Amino acid sequence: MKGSTFRRRQALTGLAFAAPFLIGFSIFIAYPIAASAYYSFTDFNLFQAPEWVGFDNYTELAGDNVFWTALVNTLILTVTGVPLSIILGIAGAHLLNFPVRGQPLYRALVYLPTIVPIVVGGYLWRWLLNAQYGFINYFLSLFGISGPGWLVEPEWTKPAIVMMSLWTVGGTMIIYLAALKDVPHELYEAAELDGAGAISRFRHITWPTISPVTLFQVIVNLIAWLQIFTQPYLLSQTRLNAASGGPGNSMLTYAMYLFQNAFSFLKMGYASAMAWILFLITLAITLVVLVGSRKWVHDDSR
Repeated sequence: MKGSTFRRRQALTGLAFAAPFLIGFSIFIAYPIAASAYYSFTDFNLFQAPEWVGFDNYTELAGDNVFWTALVNTLILTVTGVPLSIILGIAGAHLLNFPVRGQPLYRALVYLPTIVPIVVGGYLWRWLLNAQYGFINYFLSLFGISGPGWLVEPEWTKPAIVMMSLWTVGGTMIIYLAALKDVPHELYEAAELDGAGAISRFRHITWPTISPVTLFQVIVNLIAWLQIFTQPYLLSQTRLNAASGGPGNSMLTYAMYLFQNAFSFLKMGYASAMAWILFLITLAITLVVLVGSRKWVHDDSR
Protein backbone atom coordinates (compact mmCIF):
# COMPACT_ATOMS: atom_id res chain seq x y z
CA MET A 1 0.00 0.00 0.00
CA LYS A 2 2.80 2.37 0.91
CA GLY A 3 4.62 1.48 -2.31
CA SER A 4 1.61 2.31 -4.49
CA THR A 5 1.08 5.60 -2.67
CA PHE A 6 4.73 6.52 -3.20
CA ARG A 7 4.51 5.70 -6.92
CA ARG A 8 1.33 7.74 -7.22
CA ARG A 9 3.03 10.70 -5.58
CA GLN A 10 5.98 10.32 -7.96
CA ALA A 11 3.62 10.26 -10.94
CA LEU A 12 1.76 13.34 -9.72
CA THR A 13 5.05 15.15 -9.08
CA GLY A 14 6.23 14.31 -12.60
CA LEU A 15 2.95 15.52 -14.09
CA ALA A 16 3.19 18.73 -12.09
CA PHE A 17 6.63 19.47 -13.53
CA ALA A 18 5.46 18.54 -17.05
CA ALA A 19 2.19 20.48 -16.74
CA PRO A 20 3.49 23.82 -18.14
CA PHE A 21 4.72 22.09 -21.30
CA LEU A 22 1.62 19.89 -21.63
CA ILE A 23 -0.73 22.86 -21.21
CA GLY A 24 1.27 25.01 -23.62
CA PHE A 25 1.48 22.19 -26.16
CA SER A 26 -2.26 21.54 -25.93
CA ILE A 27 -3.25 25.20 -26.31
CA PHE A 28 -0.70 26.47 -28.82
CA ILE A 29 0.09 23.37 -30.90
CA ALA A 30 -2.36 20.46 -30.56
CA TYR A 31 -5.55 22.55 -30.59
CA PRO A 32 -4.54 24.72 -33.60
CA ILE A 33 -3.59 21.59 -35.55
CA ALA A 34 -6.90 19.92 -34.79
CA ALA A 35 -8.82 23.15 -35.51
CA SER A 36 -7.13 23.65 -38.88
CA ALA A 37 -7.94 20.06 -39.83
CA TYR A 38 -11.62 20.71 -39.04
CA TYR A 39 -11.70 24.12 -40.74
CA SER A 40 -10.23 22.62 -43.92
CA PHE A 41 -13.59 20.89 -44.40
CA THR A 42 -15.63 24.04 -43.76
CA ASP A 43 -16.47 27.41 -45.26
CA PHE A 44 -15.11 29.75 -42.60
CA ASN A 45 -14.34 33.48 -42.81
CA LEU A 46 -13.65 34.38 -39.14
CA PHE A 47 -16.88 36.40 -38.83
CA GLN A 48 -19.41 33.60 -39.24
CA ALA A 49 -19.66 30.14 -37.78
CA PRO A 50 -17.89 27.53 -39.93
CA GLU A 51 -20.19 25.69 -42.33
CA TRP A 52 -19.35 22.08 -43.16
CA VAL A 53 -18.65 21.63 -46.88
CA GLY A 54 -16.77 18.32 -46.89
CA PHE A 55 -14.04 18.06 -49.52
CA ASP A 56 -15.20 21.13 -51.48
CA ASN A 57 -12.11 23.15 -50.51
CA TYR A 58 -9.81 20.41 -51.76
CA THR A 59 -11.70 19.92 -55.03
CA GLU A 60 -11.73 23.69 -55.57
CA LEU A 61 -7.96 23.80 -55.07
CA ALA A 62 -7.52 21.19 -57.80
CA GLY A 63 -9.08 23.60 -60.29
CA ASP A 64 -7.42 26.77 -58.95
CA ASN A 65 -4.83 27.94 -61.49
CA VAL A 66 -3.28 30.38 -59.02
CA PHE A 67 -2.81 27.52 -56.55
CA TRP A 68 -0.87 25.52 -59.14
CA THR A 69 1.18 28.57 -60.08
CA ALA A 70 2.14 29.12 -56.44
CA LEU A 71 2.97 25.42 -55.98
CA VAL A 72 5.16 25.29 -59.11
CA ASN A 73 6.95 28.50 -58.09
CA THR A 74 7.67 27.03 -54.67
CA LEU A 75 8.95 23.74 -56.08
CA ILE A 76 11.23 25.58 -58.52
CA LEU A 77 12.67 27.66 -55.69
CA THR A 78 13.10 24.53 -53.54
CA VAL A 79 14.82 22.50 -56.25
CA THR A 80 17.15 25.44 -56.90
CA GLY A 81 17.71 26.70 -53.37
CA VAL A 82 18.33 23.49 -51.44
CA PRO A 83 21.28 22.20 -53.56
CA LEU A 84 22.82 25.69 -53.69
CA SER A 85 22.51 26.03 -49.91
CA ILE A 86 24.25 22.69 -49.37
CA ILE A 87 26.99 23.33 -51.94
CA LEU A 88 27.72 26.85 -50.70
CA GLY A 89 27.56 25.67 -47.09
CA ILE A 90 30.16 22.94 -47.64
CA ALA A 91 32.41 25.11 -49.82
CA GLY A 92 32.24 28.03 -47.40
CA ALA A 93 32.95 25.78 -44.41
CA HIS A 94 36.11 24.53 -46.08
CA LEU A 95 37.27 28.09 -46.74
CA LEU A 96 36.55 29.09 -43.15
CA ASN A 97 38.46 26.04 -41.94
CA PHE A 98 41.75 27.21 -43.47
CA PRO A 99 44.23 28.37 -40.78
CA VAL A 100 44.72 31.96 -41.94
CA ARG A 101 45.19 35.19 -40.04
CA GLY A 102 41.89 36.81 -39.06
CA GLN A 103 40.00 33.52 -39.22
CA PRO A 104 37.57 34.38 -36.36
CA LEU A 105 36.72 37.69 -38.05
CA TYR A 106 35.90 35.97 -41.35
CA ARG A 107 33.68 33.49 -39.58
CA ALA A 108 31.85 36.30 -37.78
CA LEU A 109 31.36 38.24 -41.03
CA VAL A 110 29.95 35.19 -42.78
CA TYR A 111 27.50 34.52 -39.95
CA LEU A 112 26.52 38.18 -39.51
CA PRO A 113 23.71 38.25 -42.15
CA THR A 114 21.85 35.50 -40.27
CA ILE A 115 21.31 37.79 -37.27
CA VAL A 116 20.13 40.77 -39.36
CA PRO A 117 16.33 41.08 -39.06
CA ILE A 118 14.84 39.59 -42.19
CA VAL A 119 12.63 42.62 -42.84
CA VAL A 120 15.68 44.89 -42.76
CA GLY A 121 17.47 42.49 -45.09
CA GLY A 122 14.44 42.39 -47.39
CA TYR A 123 14.33 46.13 -47.93
CA LEU A 124 18.11 46.19 -48.32
CA TRP A 125 17.81 43.67 -51.14
CA ARG A 126 14.97 45.63 -52.73
CA TRP A 127 17.44 48.49 -53.05
CA LEU A 128 20.29 46.27 -54.24
CA LEU A 129 18.09 44.66 -56.91
CA ASN A 130 16.47 47.87 -58.17
CA ALA A 131 16.86 47.99 -61.96
CA GLN A 132 17.50 51.76 -62.09
CA TYR A 133 19.72 52.56 -59.12
CA GLY A 134 20.49 49.21 -57.49
CA PHE A 135 24.09 48.38 -56.64
CA ILE A 136 24.03 44.96 -58.35
CA ASN A 137 23.16 46.41 -61.76
CA TYR A 138 25.64 49.23 -61.19
CA PHE A 139 28.36 46.68 -60.44
CA LEU A 140 27.47 44.74 -63.60
CA SER A 141 27.61 47.93 -65.63
CA LEU A 142 31.28 48.36 -64.65
CA PHE A 143 31.95 45.28 -66.80
CA GLY A 144 29.72 46.46 -69.63
CA ILE A 145 26.84 44.21 -68.64
CA SER A 146 23.32 45.60 -68.75
CA GLY A 147 21.66 44.26 -65.62
CA PRO A 148 18.16 42.79 -65.83
CA GLY A 149 15.04 44.04 -64.13
CA TRP A 150 15.31 41.69 -61.21
CA LEU A 151 11.95 42.54 -59.67
CA VAL A 152 9.97 43.48 -62.79
CA GLU A 153 10.89 40.76 -65.29
CA PRO A 154 9.22 37.39 -64.53
CA GLU A 155 12.24 35.35 -65.64
CA TRP A 156 14.52 37.13 -63.15
CA THR A 157 12.33 37.28 -60.05
CA LYS A 158 13.14 33.74 -58.86
CA PRO A 159 16.93 34.26 -59.13
CA ALA A 160 16.40 37.43 -57.07
CA ILE A 161 14.60 35.45 -54.35
CA VAL A 162 17.30 32.77 -54.36
CA MET A 163 20.08 35.36 -54.04
CA MET A 164 18.36 37.06 -51.14
CA SER A 165 17.75 33.72 -49.39
CA LEU A 166 21.32 32.50 -49.87
CA TRP A 167 22.56 35.69 -48.22
CA THR A 168 21.98 33.93 -44.89
CA VAL A 169 23.74 30.68 -45.84
CA GLY A 170 26.35 31.51 -43.20
CA GLY A 171 24.35 29.54 -40.64
CA THR A 172 24.68 26.42 -42.78
CA MET A 173 28.41 27.10 -43.19
CA ILE A 174 28.94 27.29 -39.43
CA ILE A 175 27.18 23.95 -38.90
CA TYR A 176 29.32 22.34 -41.58
CA LEU A 177 32.40 23.95 -40.05
CA ALA A 178 31.61 22.22 -36.77
CA ALA A 179 31.14 18.95 -38.68
CA LEU A 180 34.55 19.34 -40.36
CA LYS A 181 36.17 19.63 -36.94
CA ASP A 182 34.96 16.10 -36.18
CA VAL A 183 36.73 14.57 -39.19
CA PRO A 184 39.77 12.65 -37.81
CA HIS A 185 42.88 14.44 -39.03
CA GLU A 186 44.88 11.21 -39.07
CA LEU A 187 42.67 9.94 -41.89
CA TYR A 188 43.74 12.89 -44.03
CA GLU A 189 47.39 12.20 -43.20
CA ALA A 190 47.06 8.53 -44.14
CA ALA A 191 45.31 9.44 -47.39
CA GLU A 192 48.05 11.93 -48.29
CA LEU A 193 50.69 9.26 -47.70
CA ASP A 194 48.80 7.01 -50.10
CA GLY A 195 48.86 9.77 -52.70
CA ALA A 196 45.16 10.72 -52.51
CA GLY A 197 44.31 14.13 -53.98
CA ALA A 198 41.93 16.75 -52.60
CA ILE A 199 38.92 15.40 -54.48
CA SER A 200 39.63 11.84 -53.42
CA ARG A 201 40.07 12.89 -49.78
CA PHE A 202 36.75 14.74 -49.85
CA ARG A 203 34.95 11.83 -51.50
CA HIS A 204 36.27 9.05 -49.28
CA ILE A 205 36.88 10.84 -45.96
CA THR A 206 35.12 14.18 -45.63
CA TRP A 207 31.83 13.32 -47.32
CA PRO A 208 31.12 10.06 -45.41
CA THR A 209 31.91 11.80 -42.12
CA ILE A 210 29.69 14.84 -42.70
CA SER A 211 26.90 12.93 -44.49
CA PRO A 212 24.65 12.75 -41.36
CA VAL A 213 24.96 16.53 -41.02
CA THR A 214 24.15 16.85 -44.72
CA LEU A 215 20.98 14.79 -44.25
CA PHE A 216 19.95 17.12 -41.44
CA GLN A 217 20.69 20.18 -43.59
CA VAL A 218 18.79 18.78 -46.57
CA ILE A 219 15.65 18.17 -44.50
CA VAL A 220 15.82 21.51 -42.70
CA ASN A 221 16.39 23.39 -45.95
CA LEU A 222 13.61 21.47 -47.71
CA ILE A 223 11.12 22.46 -45.04
CA ALA A 224 12.32 26.08 -45.07
CA TRP A 225 12.16 26.45 -48.86
CA LEU A 226 8.76 24.76 -49.14
CA GLN A 227 7.46 27.27 -46.60
CA ILE A 228 9.31 30.29 -47.99
CA PHE A 229 7.26 33.43 -47.43
CA THR A 230 9.09 36.47 -46.11
CA GLN A 231 11.66 36.94 -48.90
CA PRO A 232 9.20 36.91 -51.85
CA TYR A 233 6.63 38.80 -49.79
CA LEU A 234 9.03 41.67 -49.13
CA LEU A 235 10.43 41.74 -52.67
CA SER A 236 6.97 41.84 -54.23
CA GLN A 237 5.39 44.16 -51.68
CA THR A 238 3.41 46.97 -53.29
CA ARG A 239 2.25 48.73 -50.13
CA LEU A 240 2.20 48.10 -46.39
CA ASN A 241 0.82 44.64 -45.59
CA ALA A 242 0.19 43.87 -49.27
CA ALA A 243 2.09 41.80 -51.80
CA SER A 244 1.15 41.32 -55.43
CA GLY A 245 3.09 38.16 -56.10
CA GLY A 246 5.35 39.95 -58.55
CA PRO A 247 4.98 40.29 -62.33
CA GLY A 248 2.75 37.51 -63.62
CA ASN A 249 2.63 36.00 -60.12
CA SER A 250 6.22 34.84 -60.71
CA MET A 251 7.08 35.49 -57.04
CA LEU A 252 3.87 34.07 -55.60
CA THR A 253 4.86 31.16 -53.37
CA TYR A 254 2.62 28.61 -51.69
CA ALA A 255 2.87 30.26 -48.29
CA MET A 256 2.09 33.68 -49.79
CA TYR A 257 -1.05 32.39 -51.50
CA LEU A 258 -2.08 30.66 -48.28
CA PHE A 259 -1.59 33.96 -46.44
CA GLN A 260 -3.64 35.85 -49.04
CA ASN A 261 -6.53 33.40 -48.76
CA ALA A 262 -6.50 33.46 -44.97
CA PHE A 263 -6.01 37.16 -44.22
CA SER A 264 -6.80 39.07 -47.44
CA PHE A 265 -9.71 37.03 -48.80
CA LEU A 266 -10.74 35.71 -45.35
CA LYS A 267 -11.13 32.19 -46.73
CA MET A 268 -9.84 30.43 -43.63
CA GLY A 269 -11.26 27.04 -44.59
CA TYR A 270 -9.62 27.25 -48.00
CA ALA A 271 -6.32 28.31 -46.42
CA SER A 272 -6.51 25.46 -43.89
CA ALA A 273 -6.91 22.97 -46.74
CA MET A 274 -3.84 24.50 -48.39
CA ALA A 275 -1.91 24.13 -45.13
CA TRP A 276 -2.70 20.42 -44.90
CA ILE A 277 -1.76 19.84 -48.53
CA LEU A 278 1.58 21.54 -47.89
CA PHE A 279 2.05 19.35 -44.81
CA LEU A 280 1.43 16.19 -46.84
CA ILE A 281 3.78 17.35 -49.61
CA THR A 282 6.50 18.16 -47.09
CA LEU A 283 5.99 14.84 -45.30
CA ALA A 284 6.15 12.88 -48.56
CA ILE A 285 9.34 14.58 -49.75
CA THR A 286 10.97 14.19 -46.34
CA LEU A 287 10.17 10.46 -46.26
CA VAL A 288 11.62 10.05 -49.76
CA VAL A 289 14.82 11.79 -48.61
CA LEU A 290 15.04 9.66 -45.47
CA VAL A 291 14.56 6.43 -47.40
CA GLY A 292 17.05 7.47 -50.08
CA SER A 293 19.58 8.56 -47.46
CA ARG A 294 20.29 4.93 -46.60
CA LYS A 295 22.39 4.76 -49.77
CA TRP A 296 24.59 7.79 -49.08
CA VAL A 297 24.58 8.53 -45.35
CA HIS A 298 27.46 6.89 -43.51
CA ASP A 299 26.34 5.44 -40.18
CA ASP A 300 28.90 3.82 -37.90
CA SER A 301 26.16 1.93 -36.07
CA ARG A 302 25.28 -0.09 -39.17
